[in-house]
Amino acid sequence: MSFDTLNLEPATTVDRVTDELRRALFEGEVAPGTPLREVALADSLGVARSTVREALAALVAEGLADRVAHKGTVVRALDTAAVRDVCAARLVLESEGVRAWAKADESSRAACRHALDAFADLARDRSTSVADLTAAHLAIHRAVVALTGSERIVAAADSLYAEVRLALASVDRIRRNAVDQIGTHTRLIELIESGDTDSAIAELRTHIADGEQSMIETIDAG
Repeated sequence: MSFDTLNLEPATTVDRVTDELRRALFEGEVAPGTPLREVALADSLGVARSTVREALAALVAEGLADRVAHKGTVVRALDTAAVRDVCAARLVLESEGVRAWAKADESSRAACRHALDAFADLARDRSTSVADLTAAHLAIHRAVVALTGSERIVAAADSLYAEVRLALASVDRIRRNAVDQIGTHTRLIELIESGDTDSAIAELRTHIADGEQSMIETIDAG
């Protein structure tokens, strides 16, 4: 079978608009529940409405926005029940990663250490954006999930982390405690490396519960 008709296009205007909208969401510049008006966005970005429409469709597909009757496209907003559900799912997936440490390959183990180091470097740099800090934070947890060696489990985690990044955007802008989080994440990785699975999962449960509480408090305050 010939694939001569296939070709890879460079980044399009739609891609660039999607990237900019995604950045604004993850930076917390556009709050959850905010309507994403095609006309206003097209005027602001200097592009056609059709381009904005395609970009919004991409955000919906990624779980970052929702189509709401009579409102159009709005930034996804997690309520208290959704936050608890997402965090419960995270605990299940990440706990499996902790349990898989002993059988994981060395490259997967090294990825956990690298993710922690990368987060620590960014957290100490005052110029690092909220979006980049949140992404680096969640990269640690993703690396833990990847210890399972399952692409499907990692994909399931990725869909959860997209929602978490939206919720954490507001939280991290308020608490600004990235340096403190270096210590909590270091302790988590050290416990995982020690082979003390029960203690590592207990630490993970506390860590996720703390994040859950912060997200719920931010929702209630809004």
